[in-house]
Amino acid sequence: MKKFLLILSFSIGIFTSAQVEKDTVVTDTIRHWSVLGKNSLMLNQAAFSNWVGGGGNNIGWLAGINYNITYEKGKDLWENIIILDYGQNNTKGLGTRKTQDVINISTNYGRQFSKSWYFSLGAGLQTQFSAGYEDGNNPQAKKISNFMAPGYLNVGMGITYRPNDNINVTLRPVNARWAFVLDKDLQLAGNYGLKEDGDSSLLQFGFLGTALYKVKIMENVNLTNSASVFSNYLDHPERLVLAYGAILNFKVNKFISSNITLDVLYDHNQLQKTQLKQTLGIGFAYTLDNGVKRSDRKDSQWWNK
Repeated sequence: MKKFLLILSFSIGIFTSAQVEKDTVVTDTIRHWSVLGKNSLMLNQAAFSNWVGGGGNNIGWLAGINYNITYEKGKDLWENIIILDYGQNNTKGLGTRKTQDVINISTNYGRQFSKSWYFSLGAGLQTQFSAGYEDGNNPQAKKISNFMAPGYLNVGMGITYRPNDNINVTLRPVNARWAFVLDKDLQLAGNYGLKEDGDSSLLQFGFLGTALYKVKIMENVNLTNSASVFSNYLDHPERLVLAYGAILNFKVNKFISSNITLDVLYDHNQLQKTQLKQTLGIGFAYTLDNGVKRSDRKDSQWWNK
């Protein structure tokens, strides 16, 4: 009898242990949080000595982080994006000038009502870290921008179409857009749409549409496209705020990559001309992937493989 009880206890212990281990494995494979991030440091340099063609010695750097933190469970989808970029270039005879400056943080919650379609509510903040100047961003020239000058805060609701991790389109027919100018030197009527001298913000209400599309051109060559459009219902709705961005990434290996970026912007309240910015860099890039699949769409996460 004692032997029987001993064998029974031992068997139950093995079964329980195996069941716990099995449950643990299953739990680990169905986590609902996904963290995908890229940390990069790009460098560029040029040196001249007795060079007839001329040129100035220079060295530059560009650091950035790009994170996508997503929660998916059942019909709930909550996506958070953090993009921070800053870069400088030092040229002999000209000094140090800013070459890149971006703060872009957004969050969007969706509740699925049909396949790939969600009712959504979200917010986004766009600004920069430091002051910008005219004359090629010369610190001795006139200041034209600064941290939260301008800064844009969007809050709105609408619908999101997201069939997979490569495509994300959000349409918000109800969207409030605040333009902030917190630098007192720039709080002049007309600057970024301000109505009166000393105003620090401007409220707009209208339609906001955003889109993200990722394309794998070939092995280790990926293109990320983003676009947005805003129309202010309350004042000149025909003056659309249009933005387009592209990042072409060439992956050399796990730690080395090269990026070419292109940004195009038209905002009547900023400048009645099309704004264009392009950068090229090669350097170190480390991708963080917590190894958790995003629902059943891990096979579409090619940009992190």
